[in-house]
Amino acid sequence: MPIVVLEGFLRPDLSWRVVSVIVVAGLVPTLLWRRTLPLPMVAITSVITGATLLLTGGDSPQMYASIYILLLPYALFRWGSGREAVIGLAILLVNACLSTVLHYTGVADAVGGFAVLSAVAALGGAFRYRARARIRELDQVKLLEREQLARDLHDTVAHHVSAMAIRAQAGLATAASRPEAAAEALKVIEAEASRALAEMRVMVRVLRRTQPVDLTPGRGIADLERLASRGRLGPSVDVKISVDLGDIPPSVGAAIYRIAQESVTNARRHARHASRIEVRVAADDTSVCLRVSDDGDTGAGRLAVRRGYGLIGMMERADLLGGTCEAGPSPDRGWTVTAVLPRTGSAA
Repeated sequence: MPIVVLEGFLRPDLSWRVVSVIVVAGLVPTLLWRRTLPLPMVAITSVITGATLLLTGGDSPQMYASIYILLLPYALFRWGSGREAVIGLAILLVNACLSTVLHYTGVADAVGGFAVLSAVAALGGAFRYRARARIRELDQVKLLEREQLARDLHDTVAHHVSAMAIRAQAGLATAASRPEAAAEALKVIEAEASRALAEMRVMVRVLRRTQPVDLTPGRGIADLERLASRGRLGPSVDVKISVDLGDIPPSVGAAIYRIAQESVTNARRHARHASRIEVRVAADDTSVCLRVSDDGDTGAGRLAVRRGYGLIGMMERADLLGGTCEAGPSPDRGWTVTAVLPRTGSAA
C-alpha cells in the first residue's frame, strides 16, 4: 500500500490522482481471500475498476502498482471450481473489452493486454493440473503401499499362525503318551506368537506415523535360513542358497523371502503326508530363481484349492519387479512354486 501512495505522489500524469490511489489501494485486501473466494474477489475488482473507468472516461492512465490485480485471475483458474472459472472468465472479458474501448491506445496495446490476461489464466490452469496430477500420484503410491502392507500382513500372520496350529495339534496328539510334549508345544507357540506380534507392531508403526518407525532393513534372502526346520513334528524344511548375496537389491531379497515364506506355509497346511519341503535359491547374471517344492500328495482337494490372497500376493510381488511366479503340481509328486525375478530389482 505505501508503494501505491508513493506512485500516486510521484506521477504527475495521473489526472485522477486521488481516485486512482484510493481504488488501487482499496483493492489490495482482495488478495487475502483470493484462494478461498476467487470468484467474488474477481467480481468485486472487475466491478470497481469498470466503474472507475466509466467515471474517469479513460482519461487517467493506469497505475503500475495495479499489476497485483493479475493475481486474482490466476487464483481463479488455480483454486476456483470449473463453474467459477467460466463465470469469472466472462466477467474478465467484459472488463477487458470495456477497458480497451475506454482506454484505447492502439492495436498492439489491446492485443498485449488480452495476451497477458490469457497467459495468467493459462498459468493458473497449468499449476492446477500439475497439483491434481501430483495428488493422483500420491494416491497411487499410497495404494501400492497399502497393497504391500496387506501382503506382508497376510504372509506374516499365515506363516506364524500355521506354525502355532501345527504345534498345537501335535501337542494334543501326543499329550496322552508324552505329557512333556504339551509343554514343548506351548513354548513353540509362545515363541511364534511373540515373533508375529513383533512383526505386526512394525507394520502398525508404518501406518501410525505419530510413532517412530523402525527403519532397519527388512527380511531378505539371508533370512531364509530361519525357515529351515528338522523337527519331529511336521515336514522338515531344507534351505539351500546358491547365490552371492552381496549384489542382490533389498527389494528382490524381500520378495524372495516373502514368496518362500508363503510357499512353505502353504505346503505345511495343504501338503498331505509330506515329509520334506525344499527351498532352493539360485541366480545367474540376469535373474534370481526361487524354487519351493514338497513331496506331499497332489490330490483333487489340493488341485482345487482356490487362489487365495497368499498365491495372489506371491504373483503380485513377482510382477511388480518384472518377474514371474508359477505354482502347480510337480511331474512326479508334490507341489512346486517357482519364482524368477530380475537381478536388478526392476522391470526390464
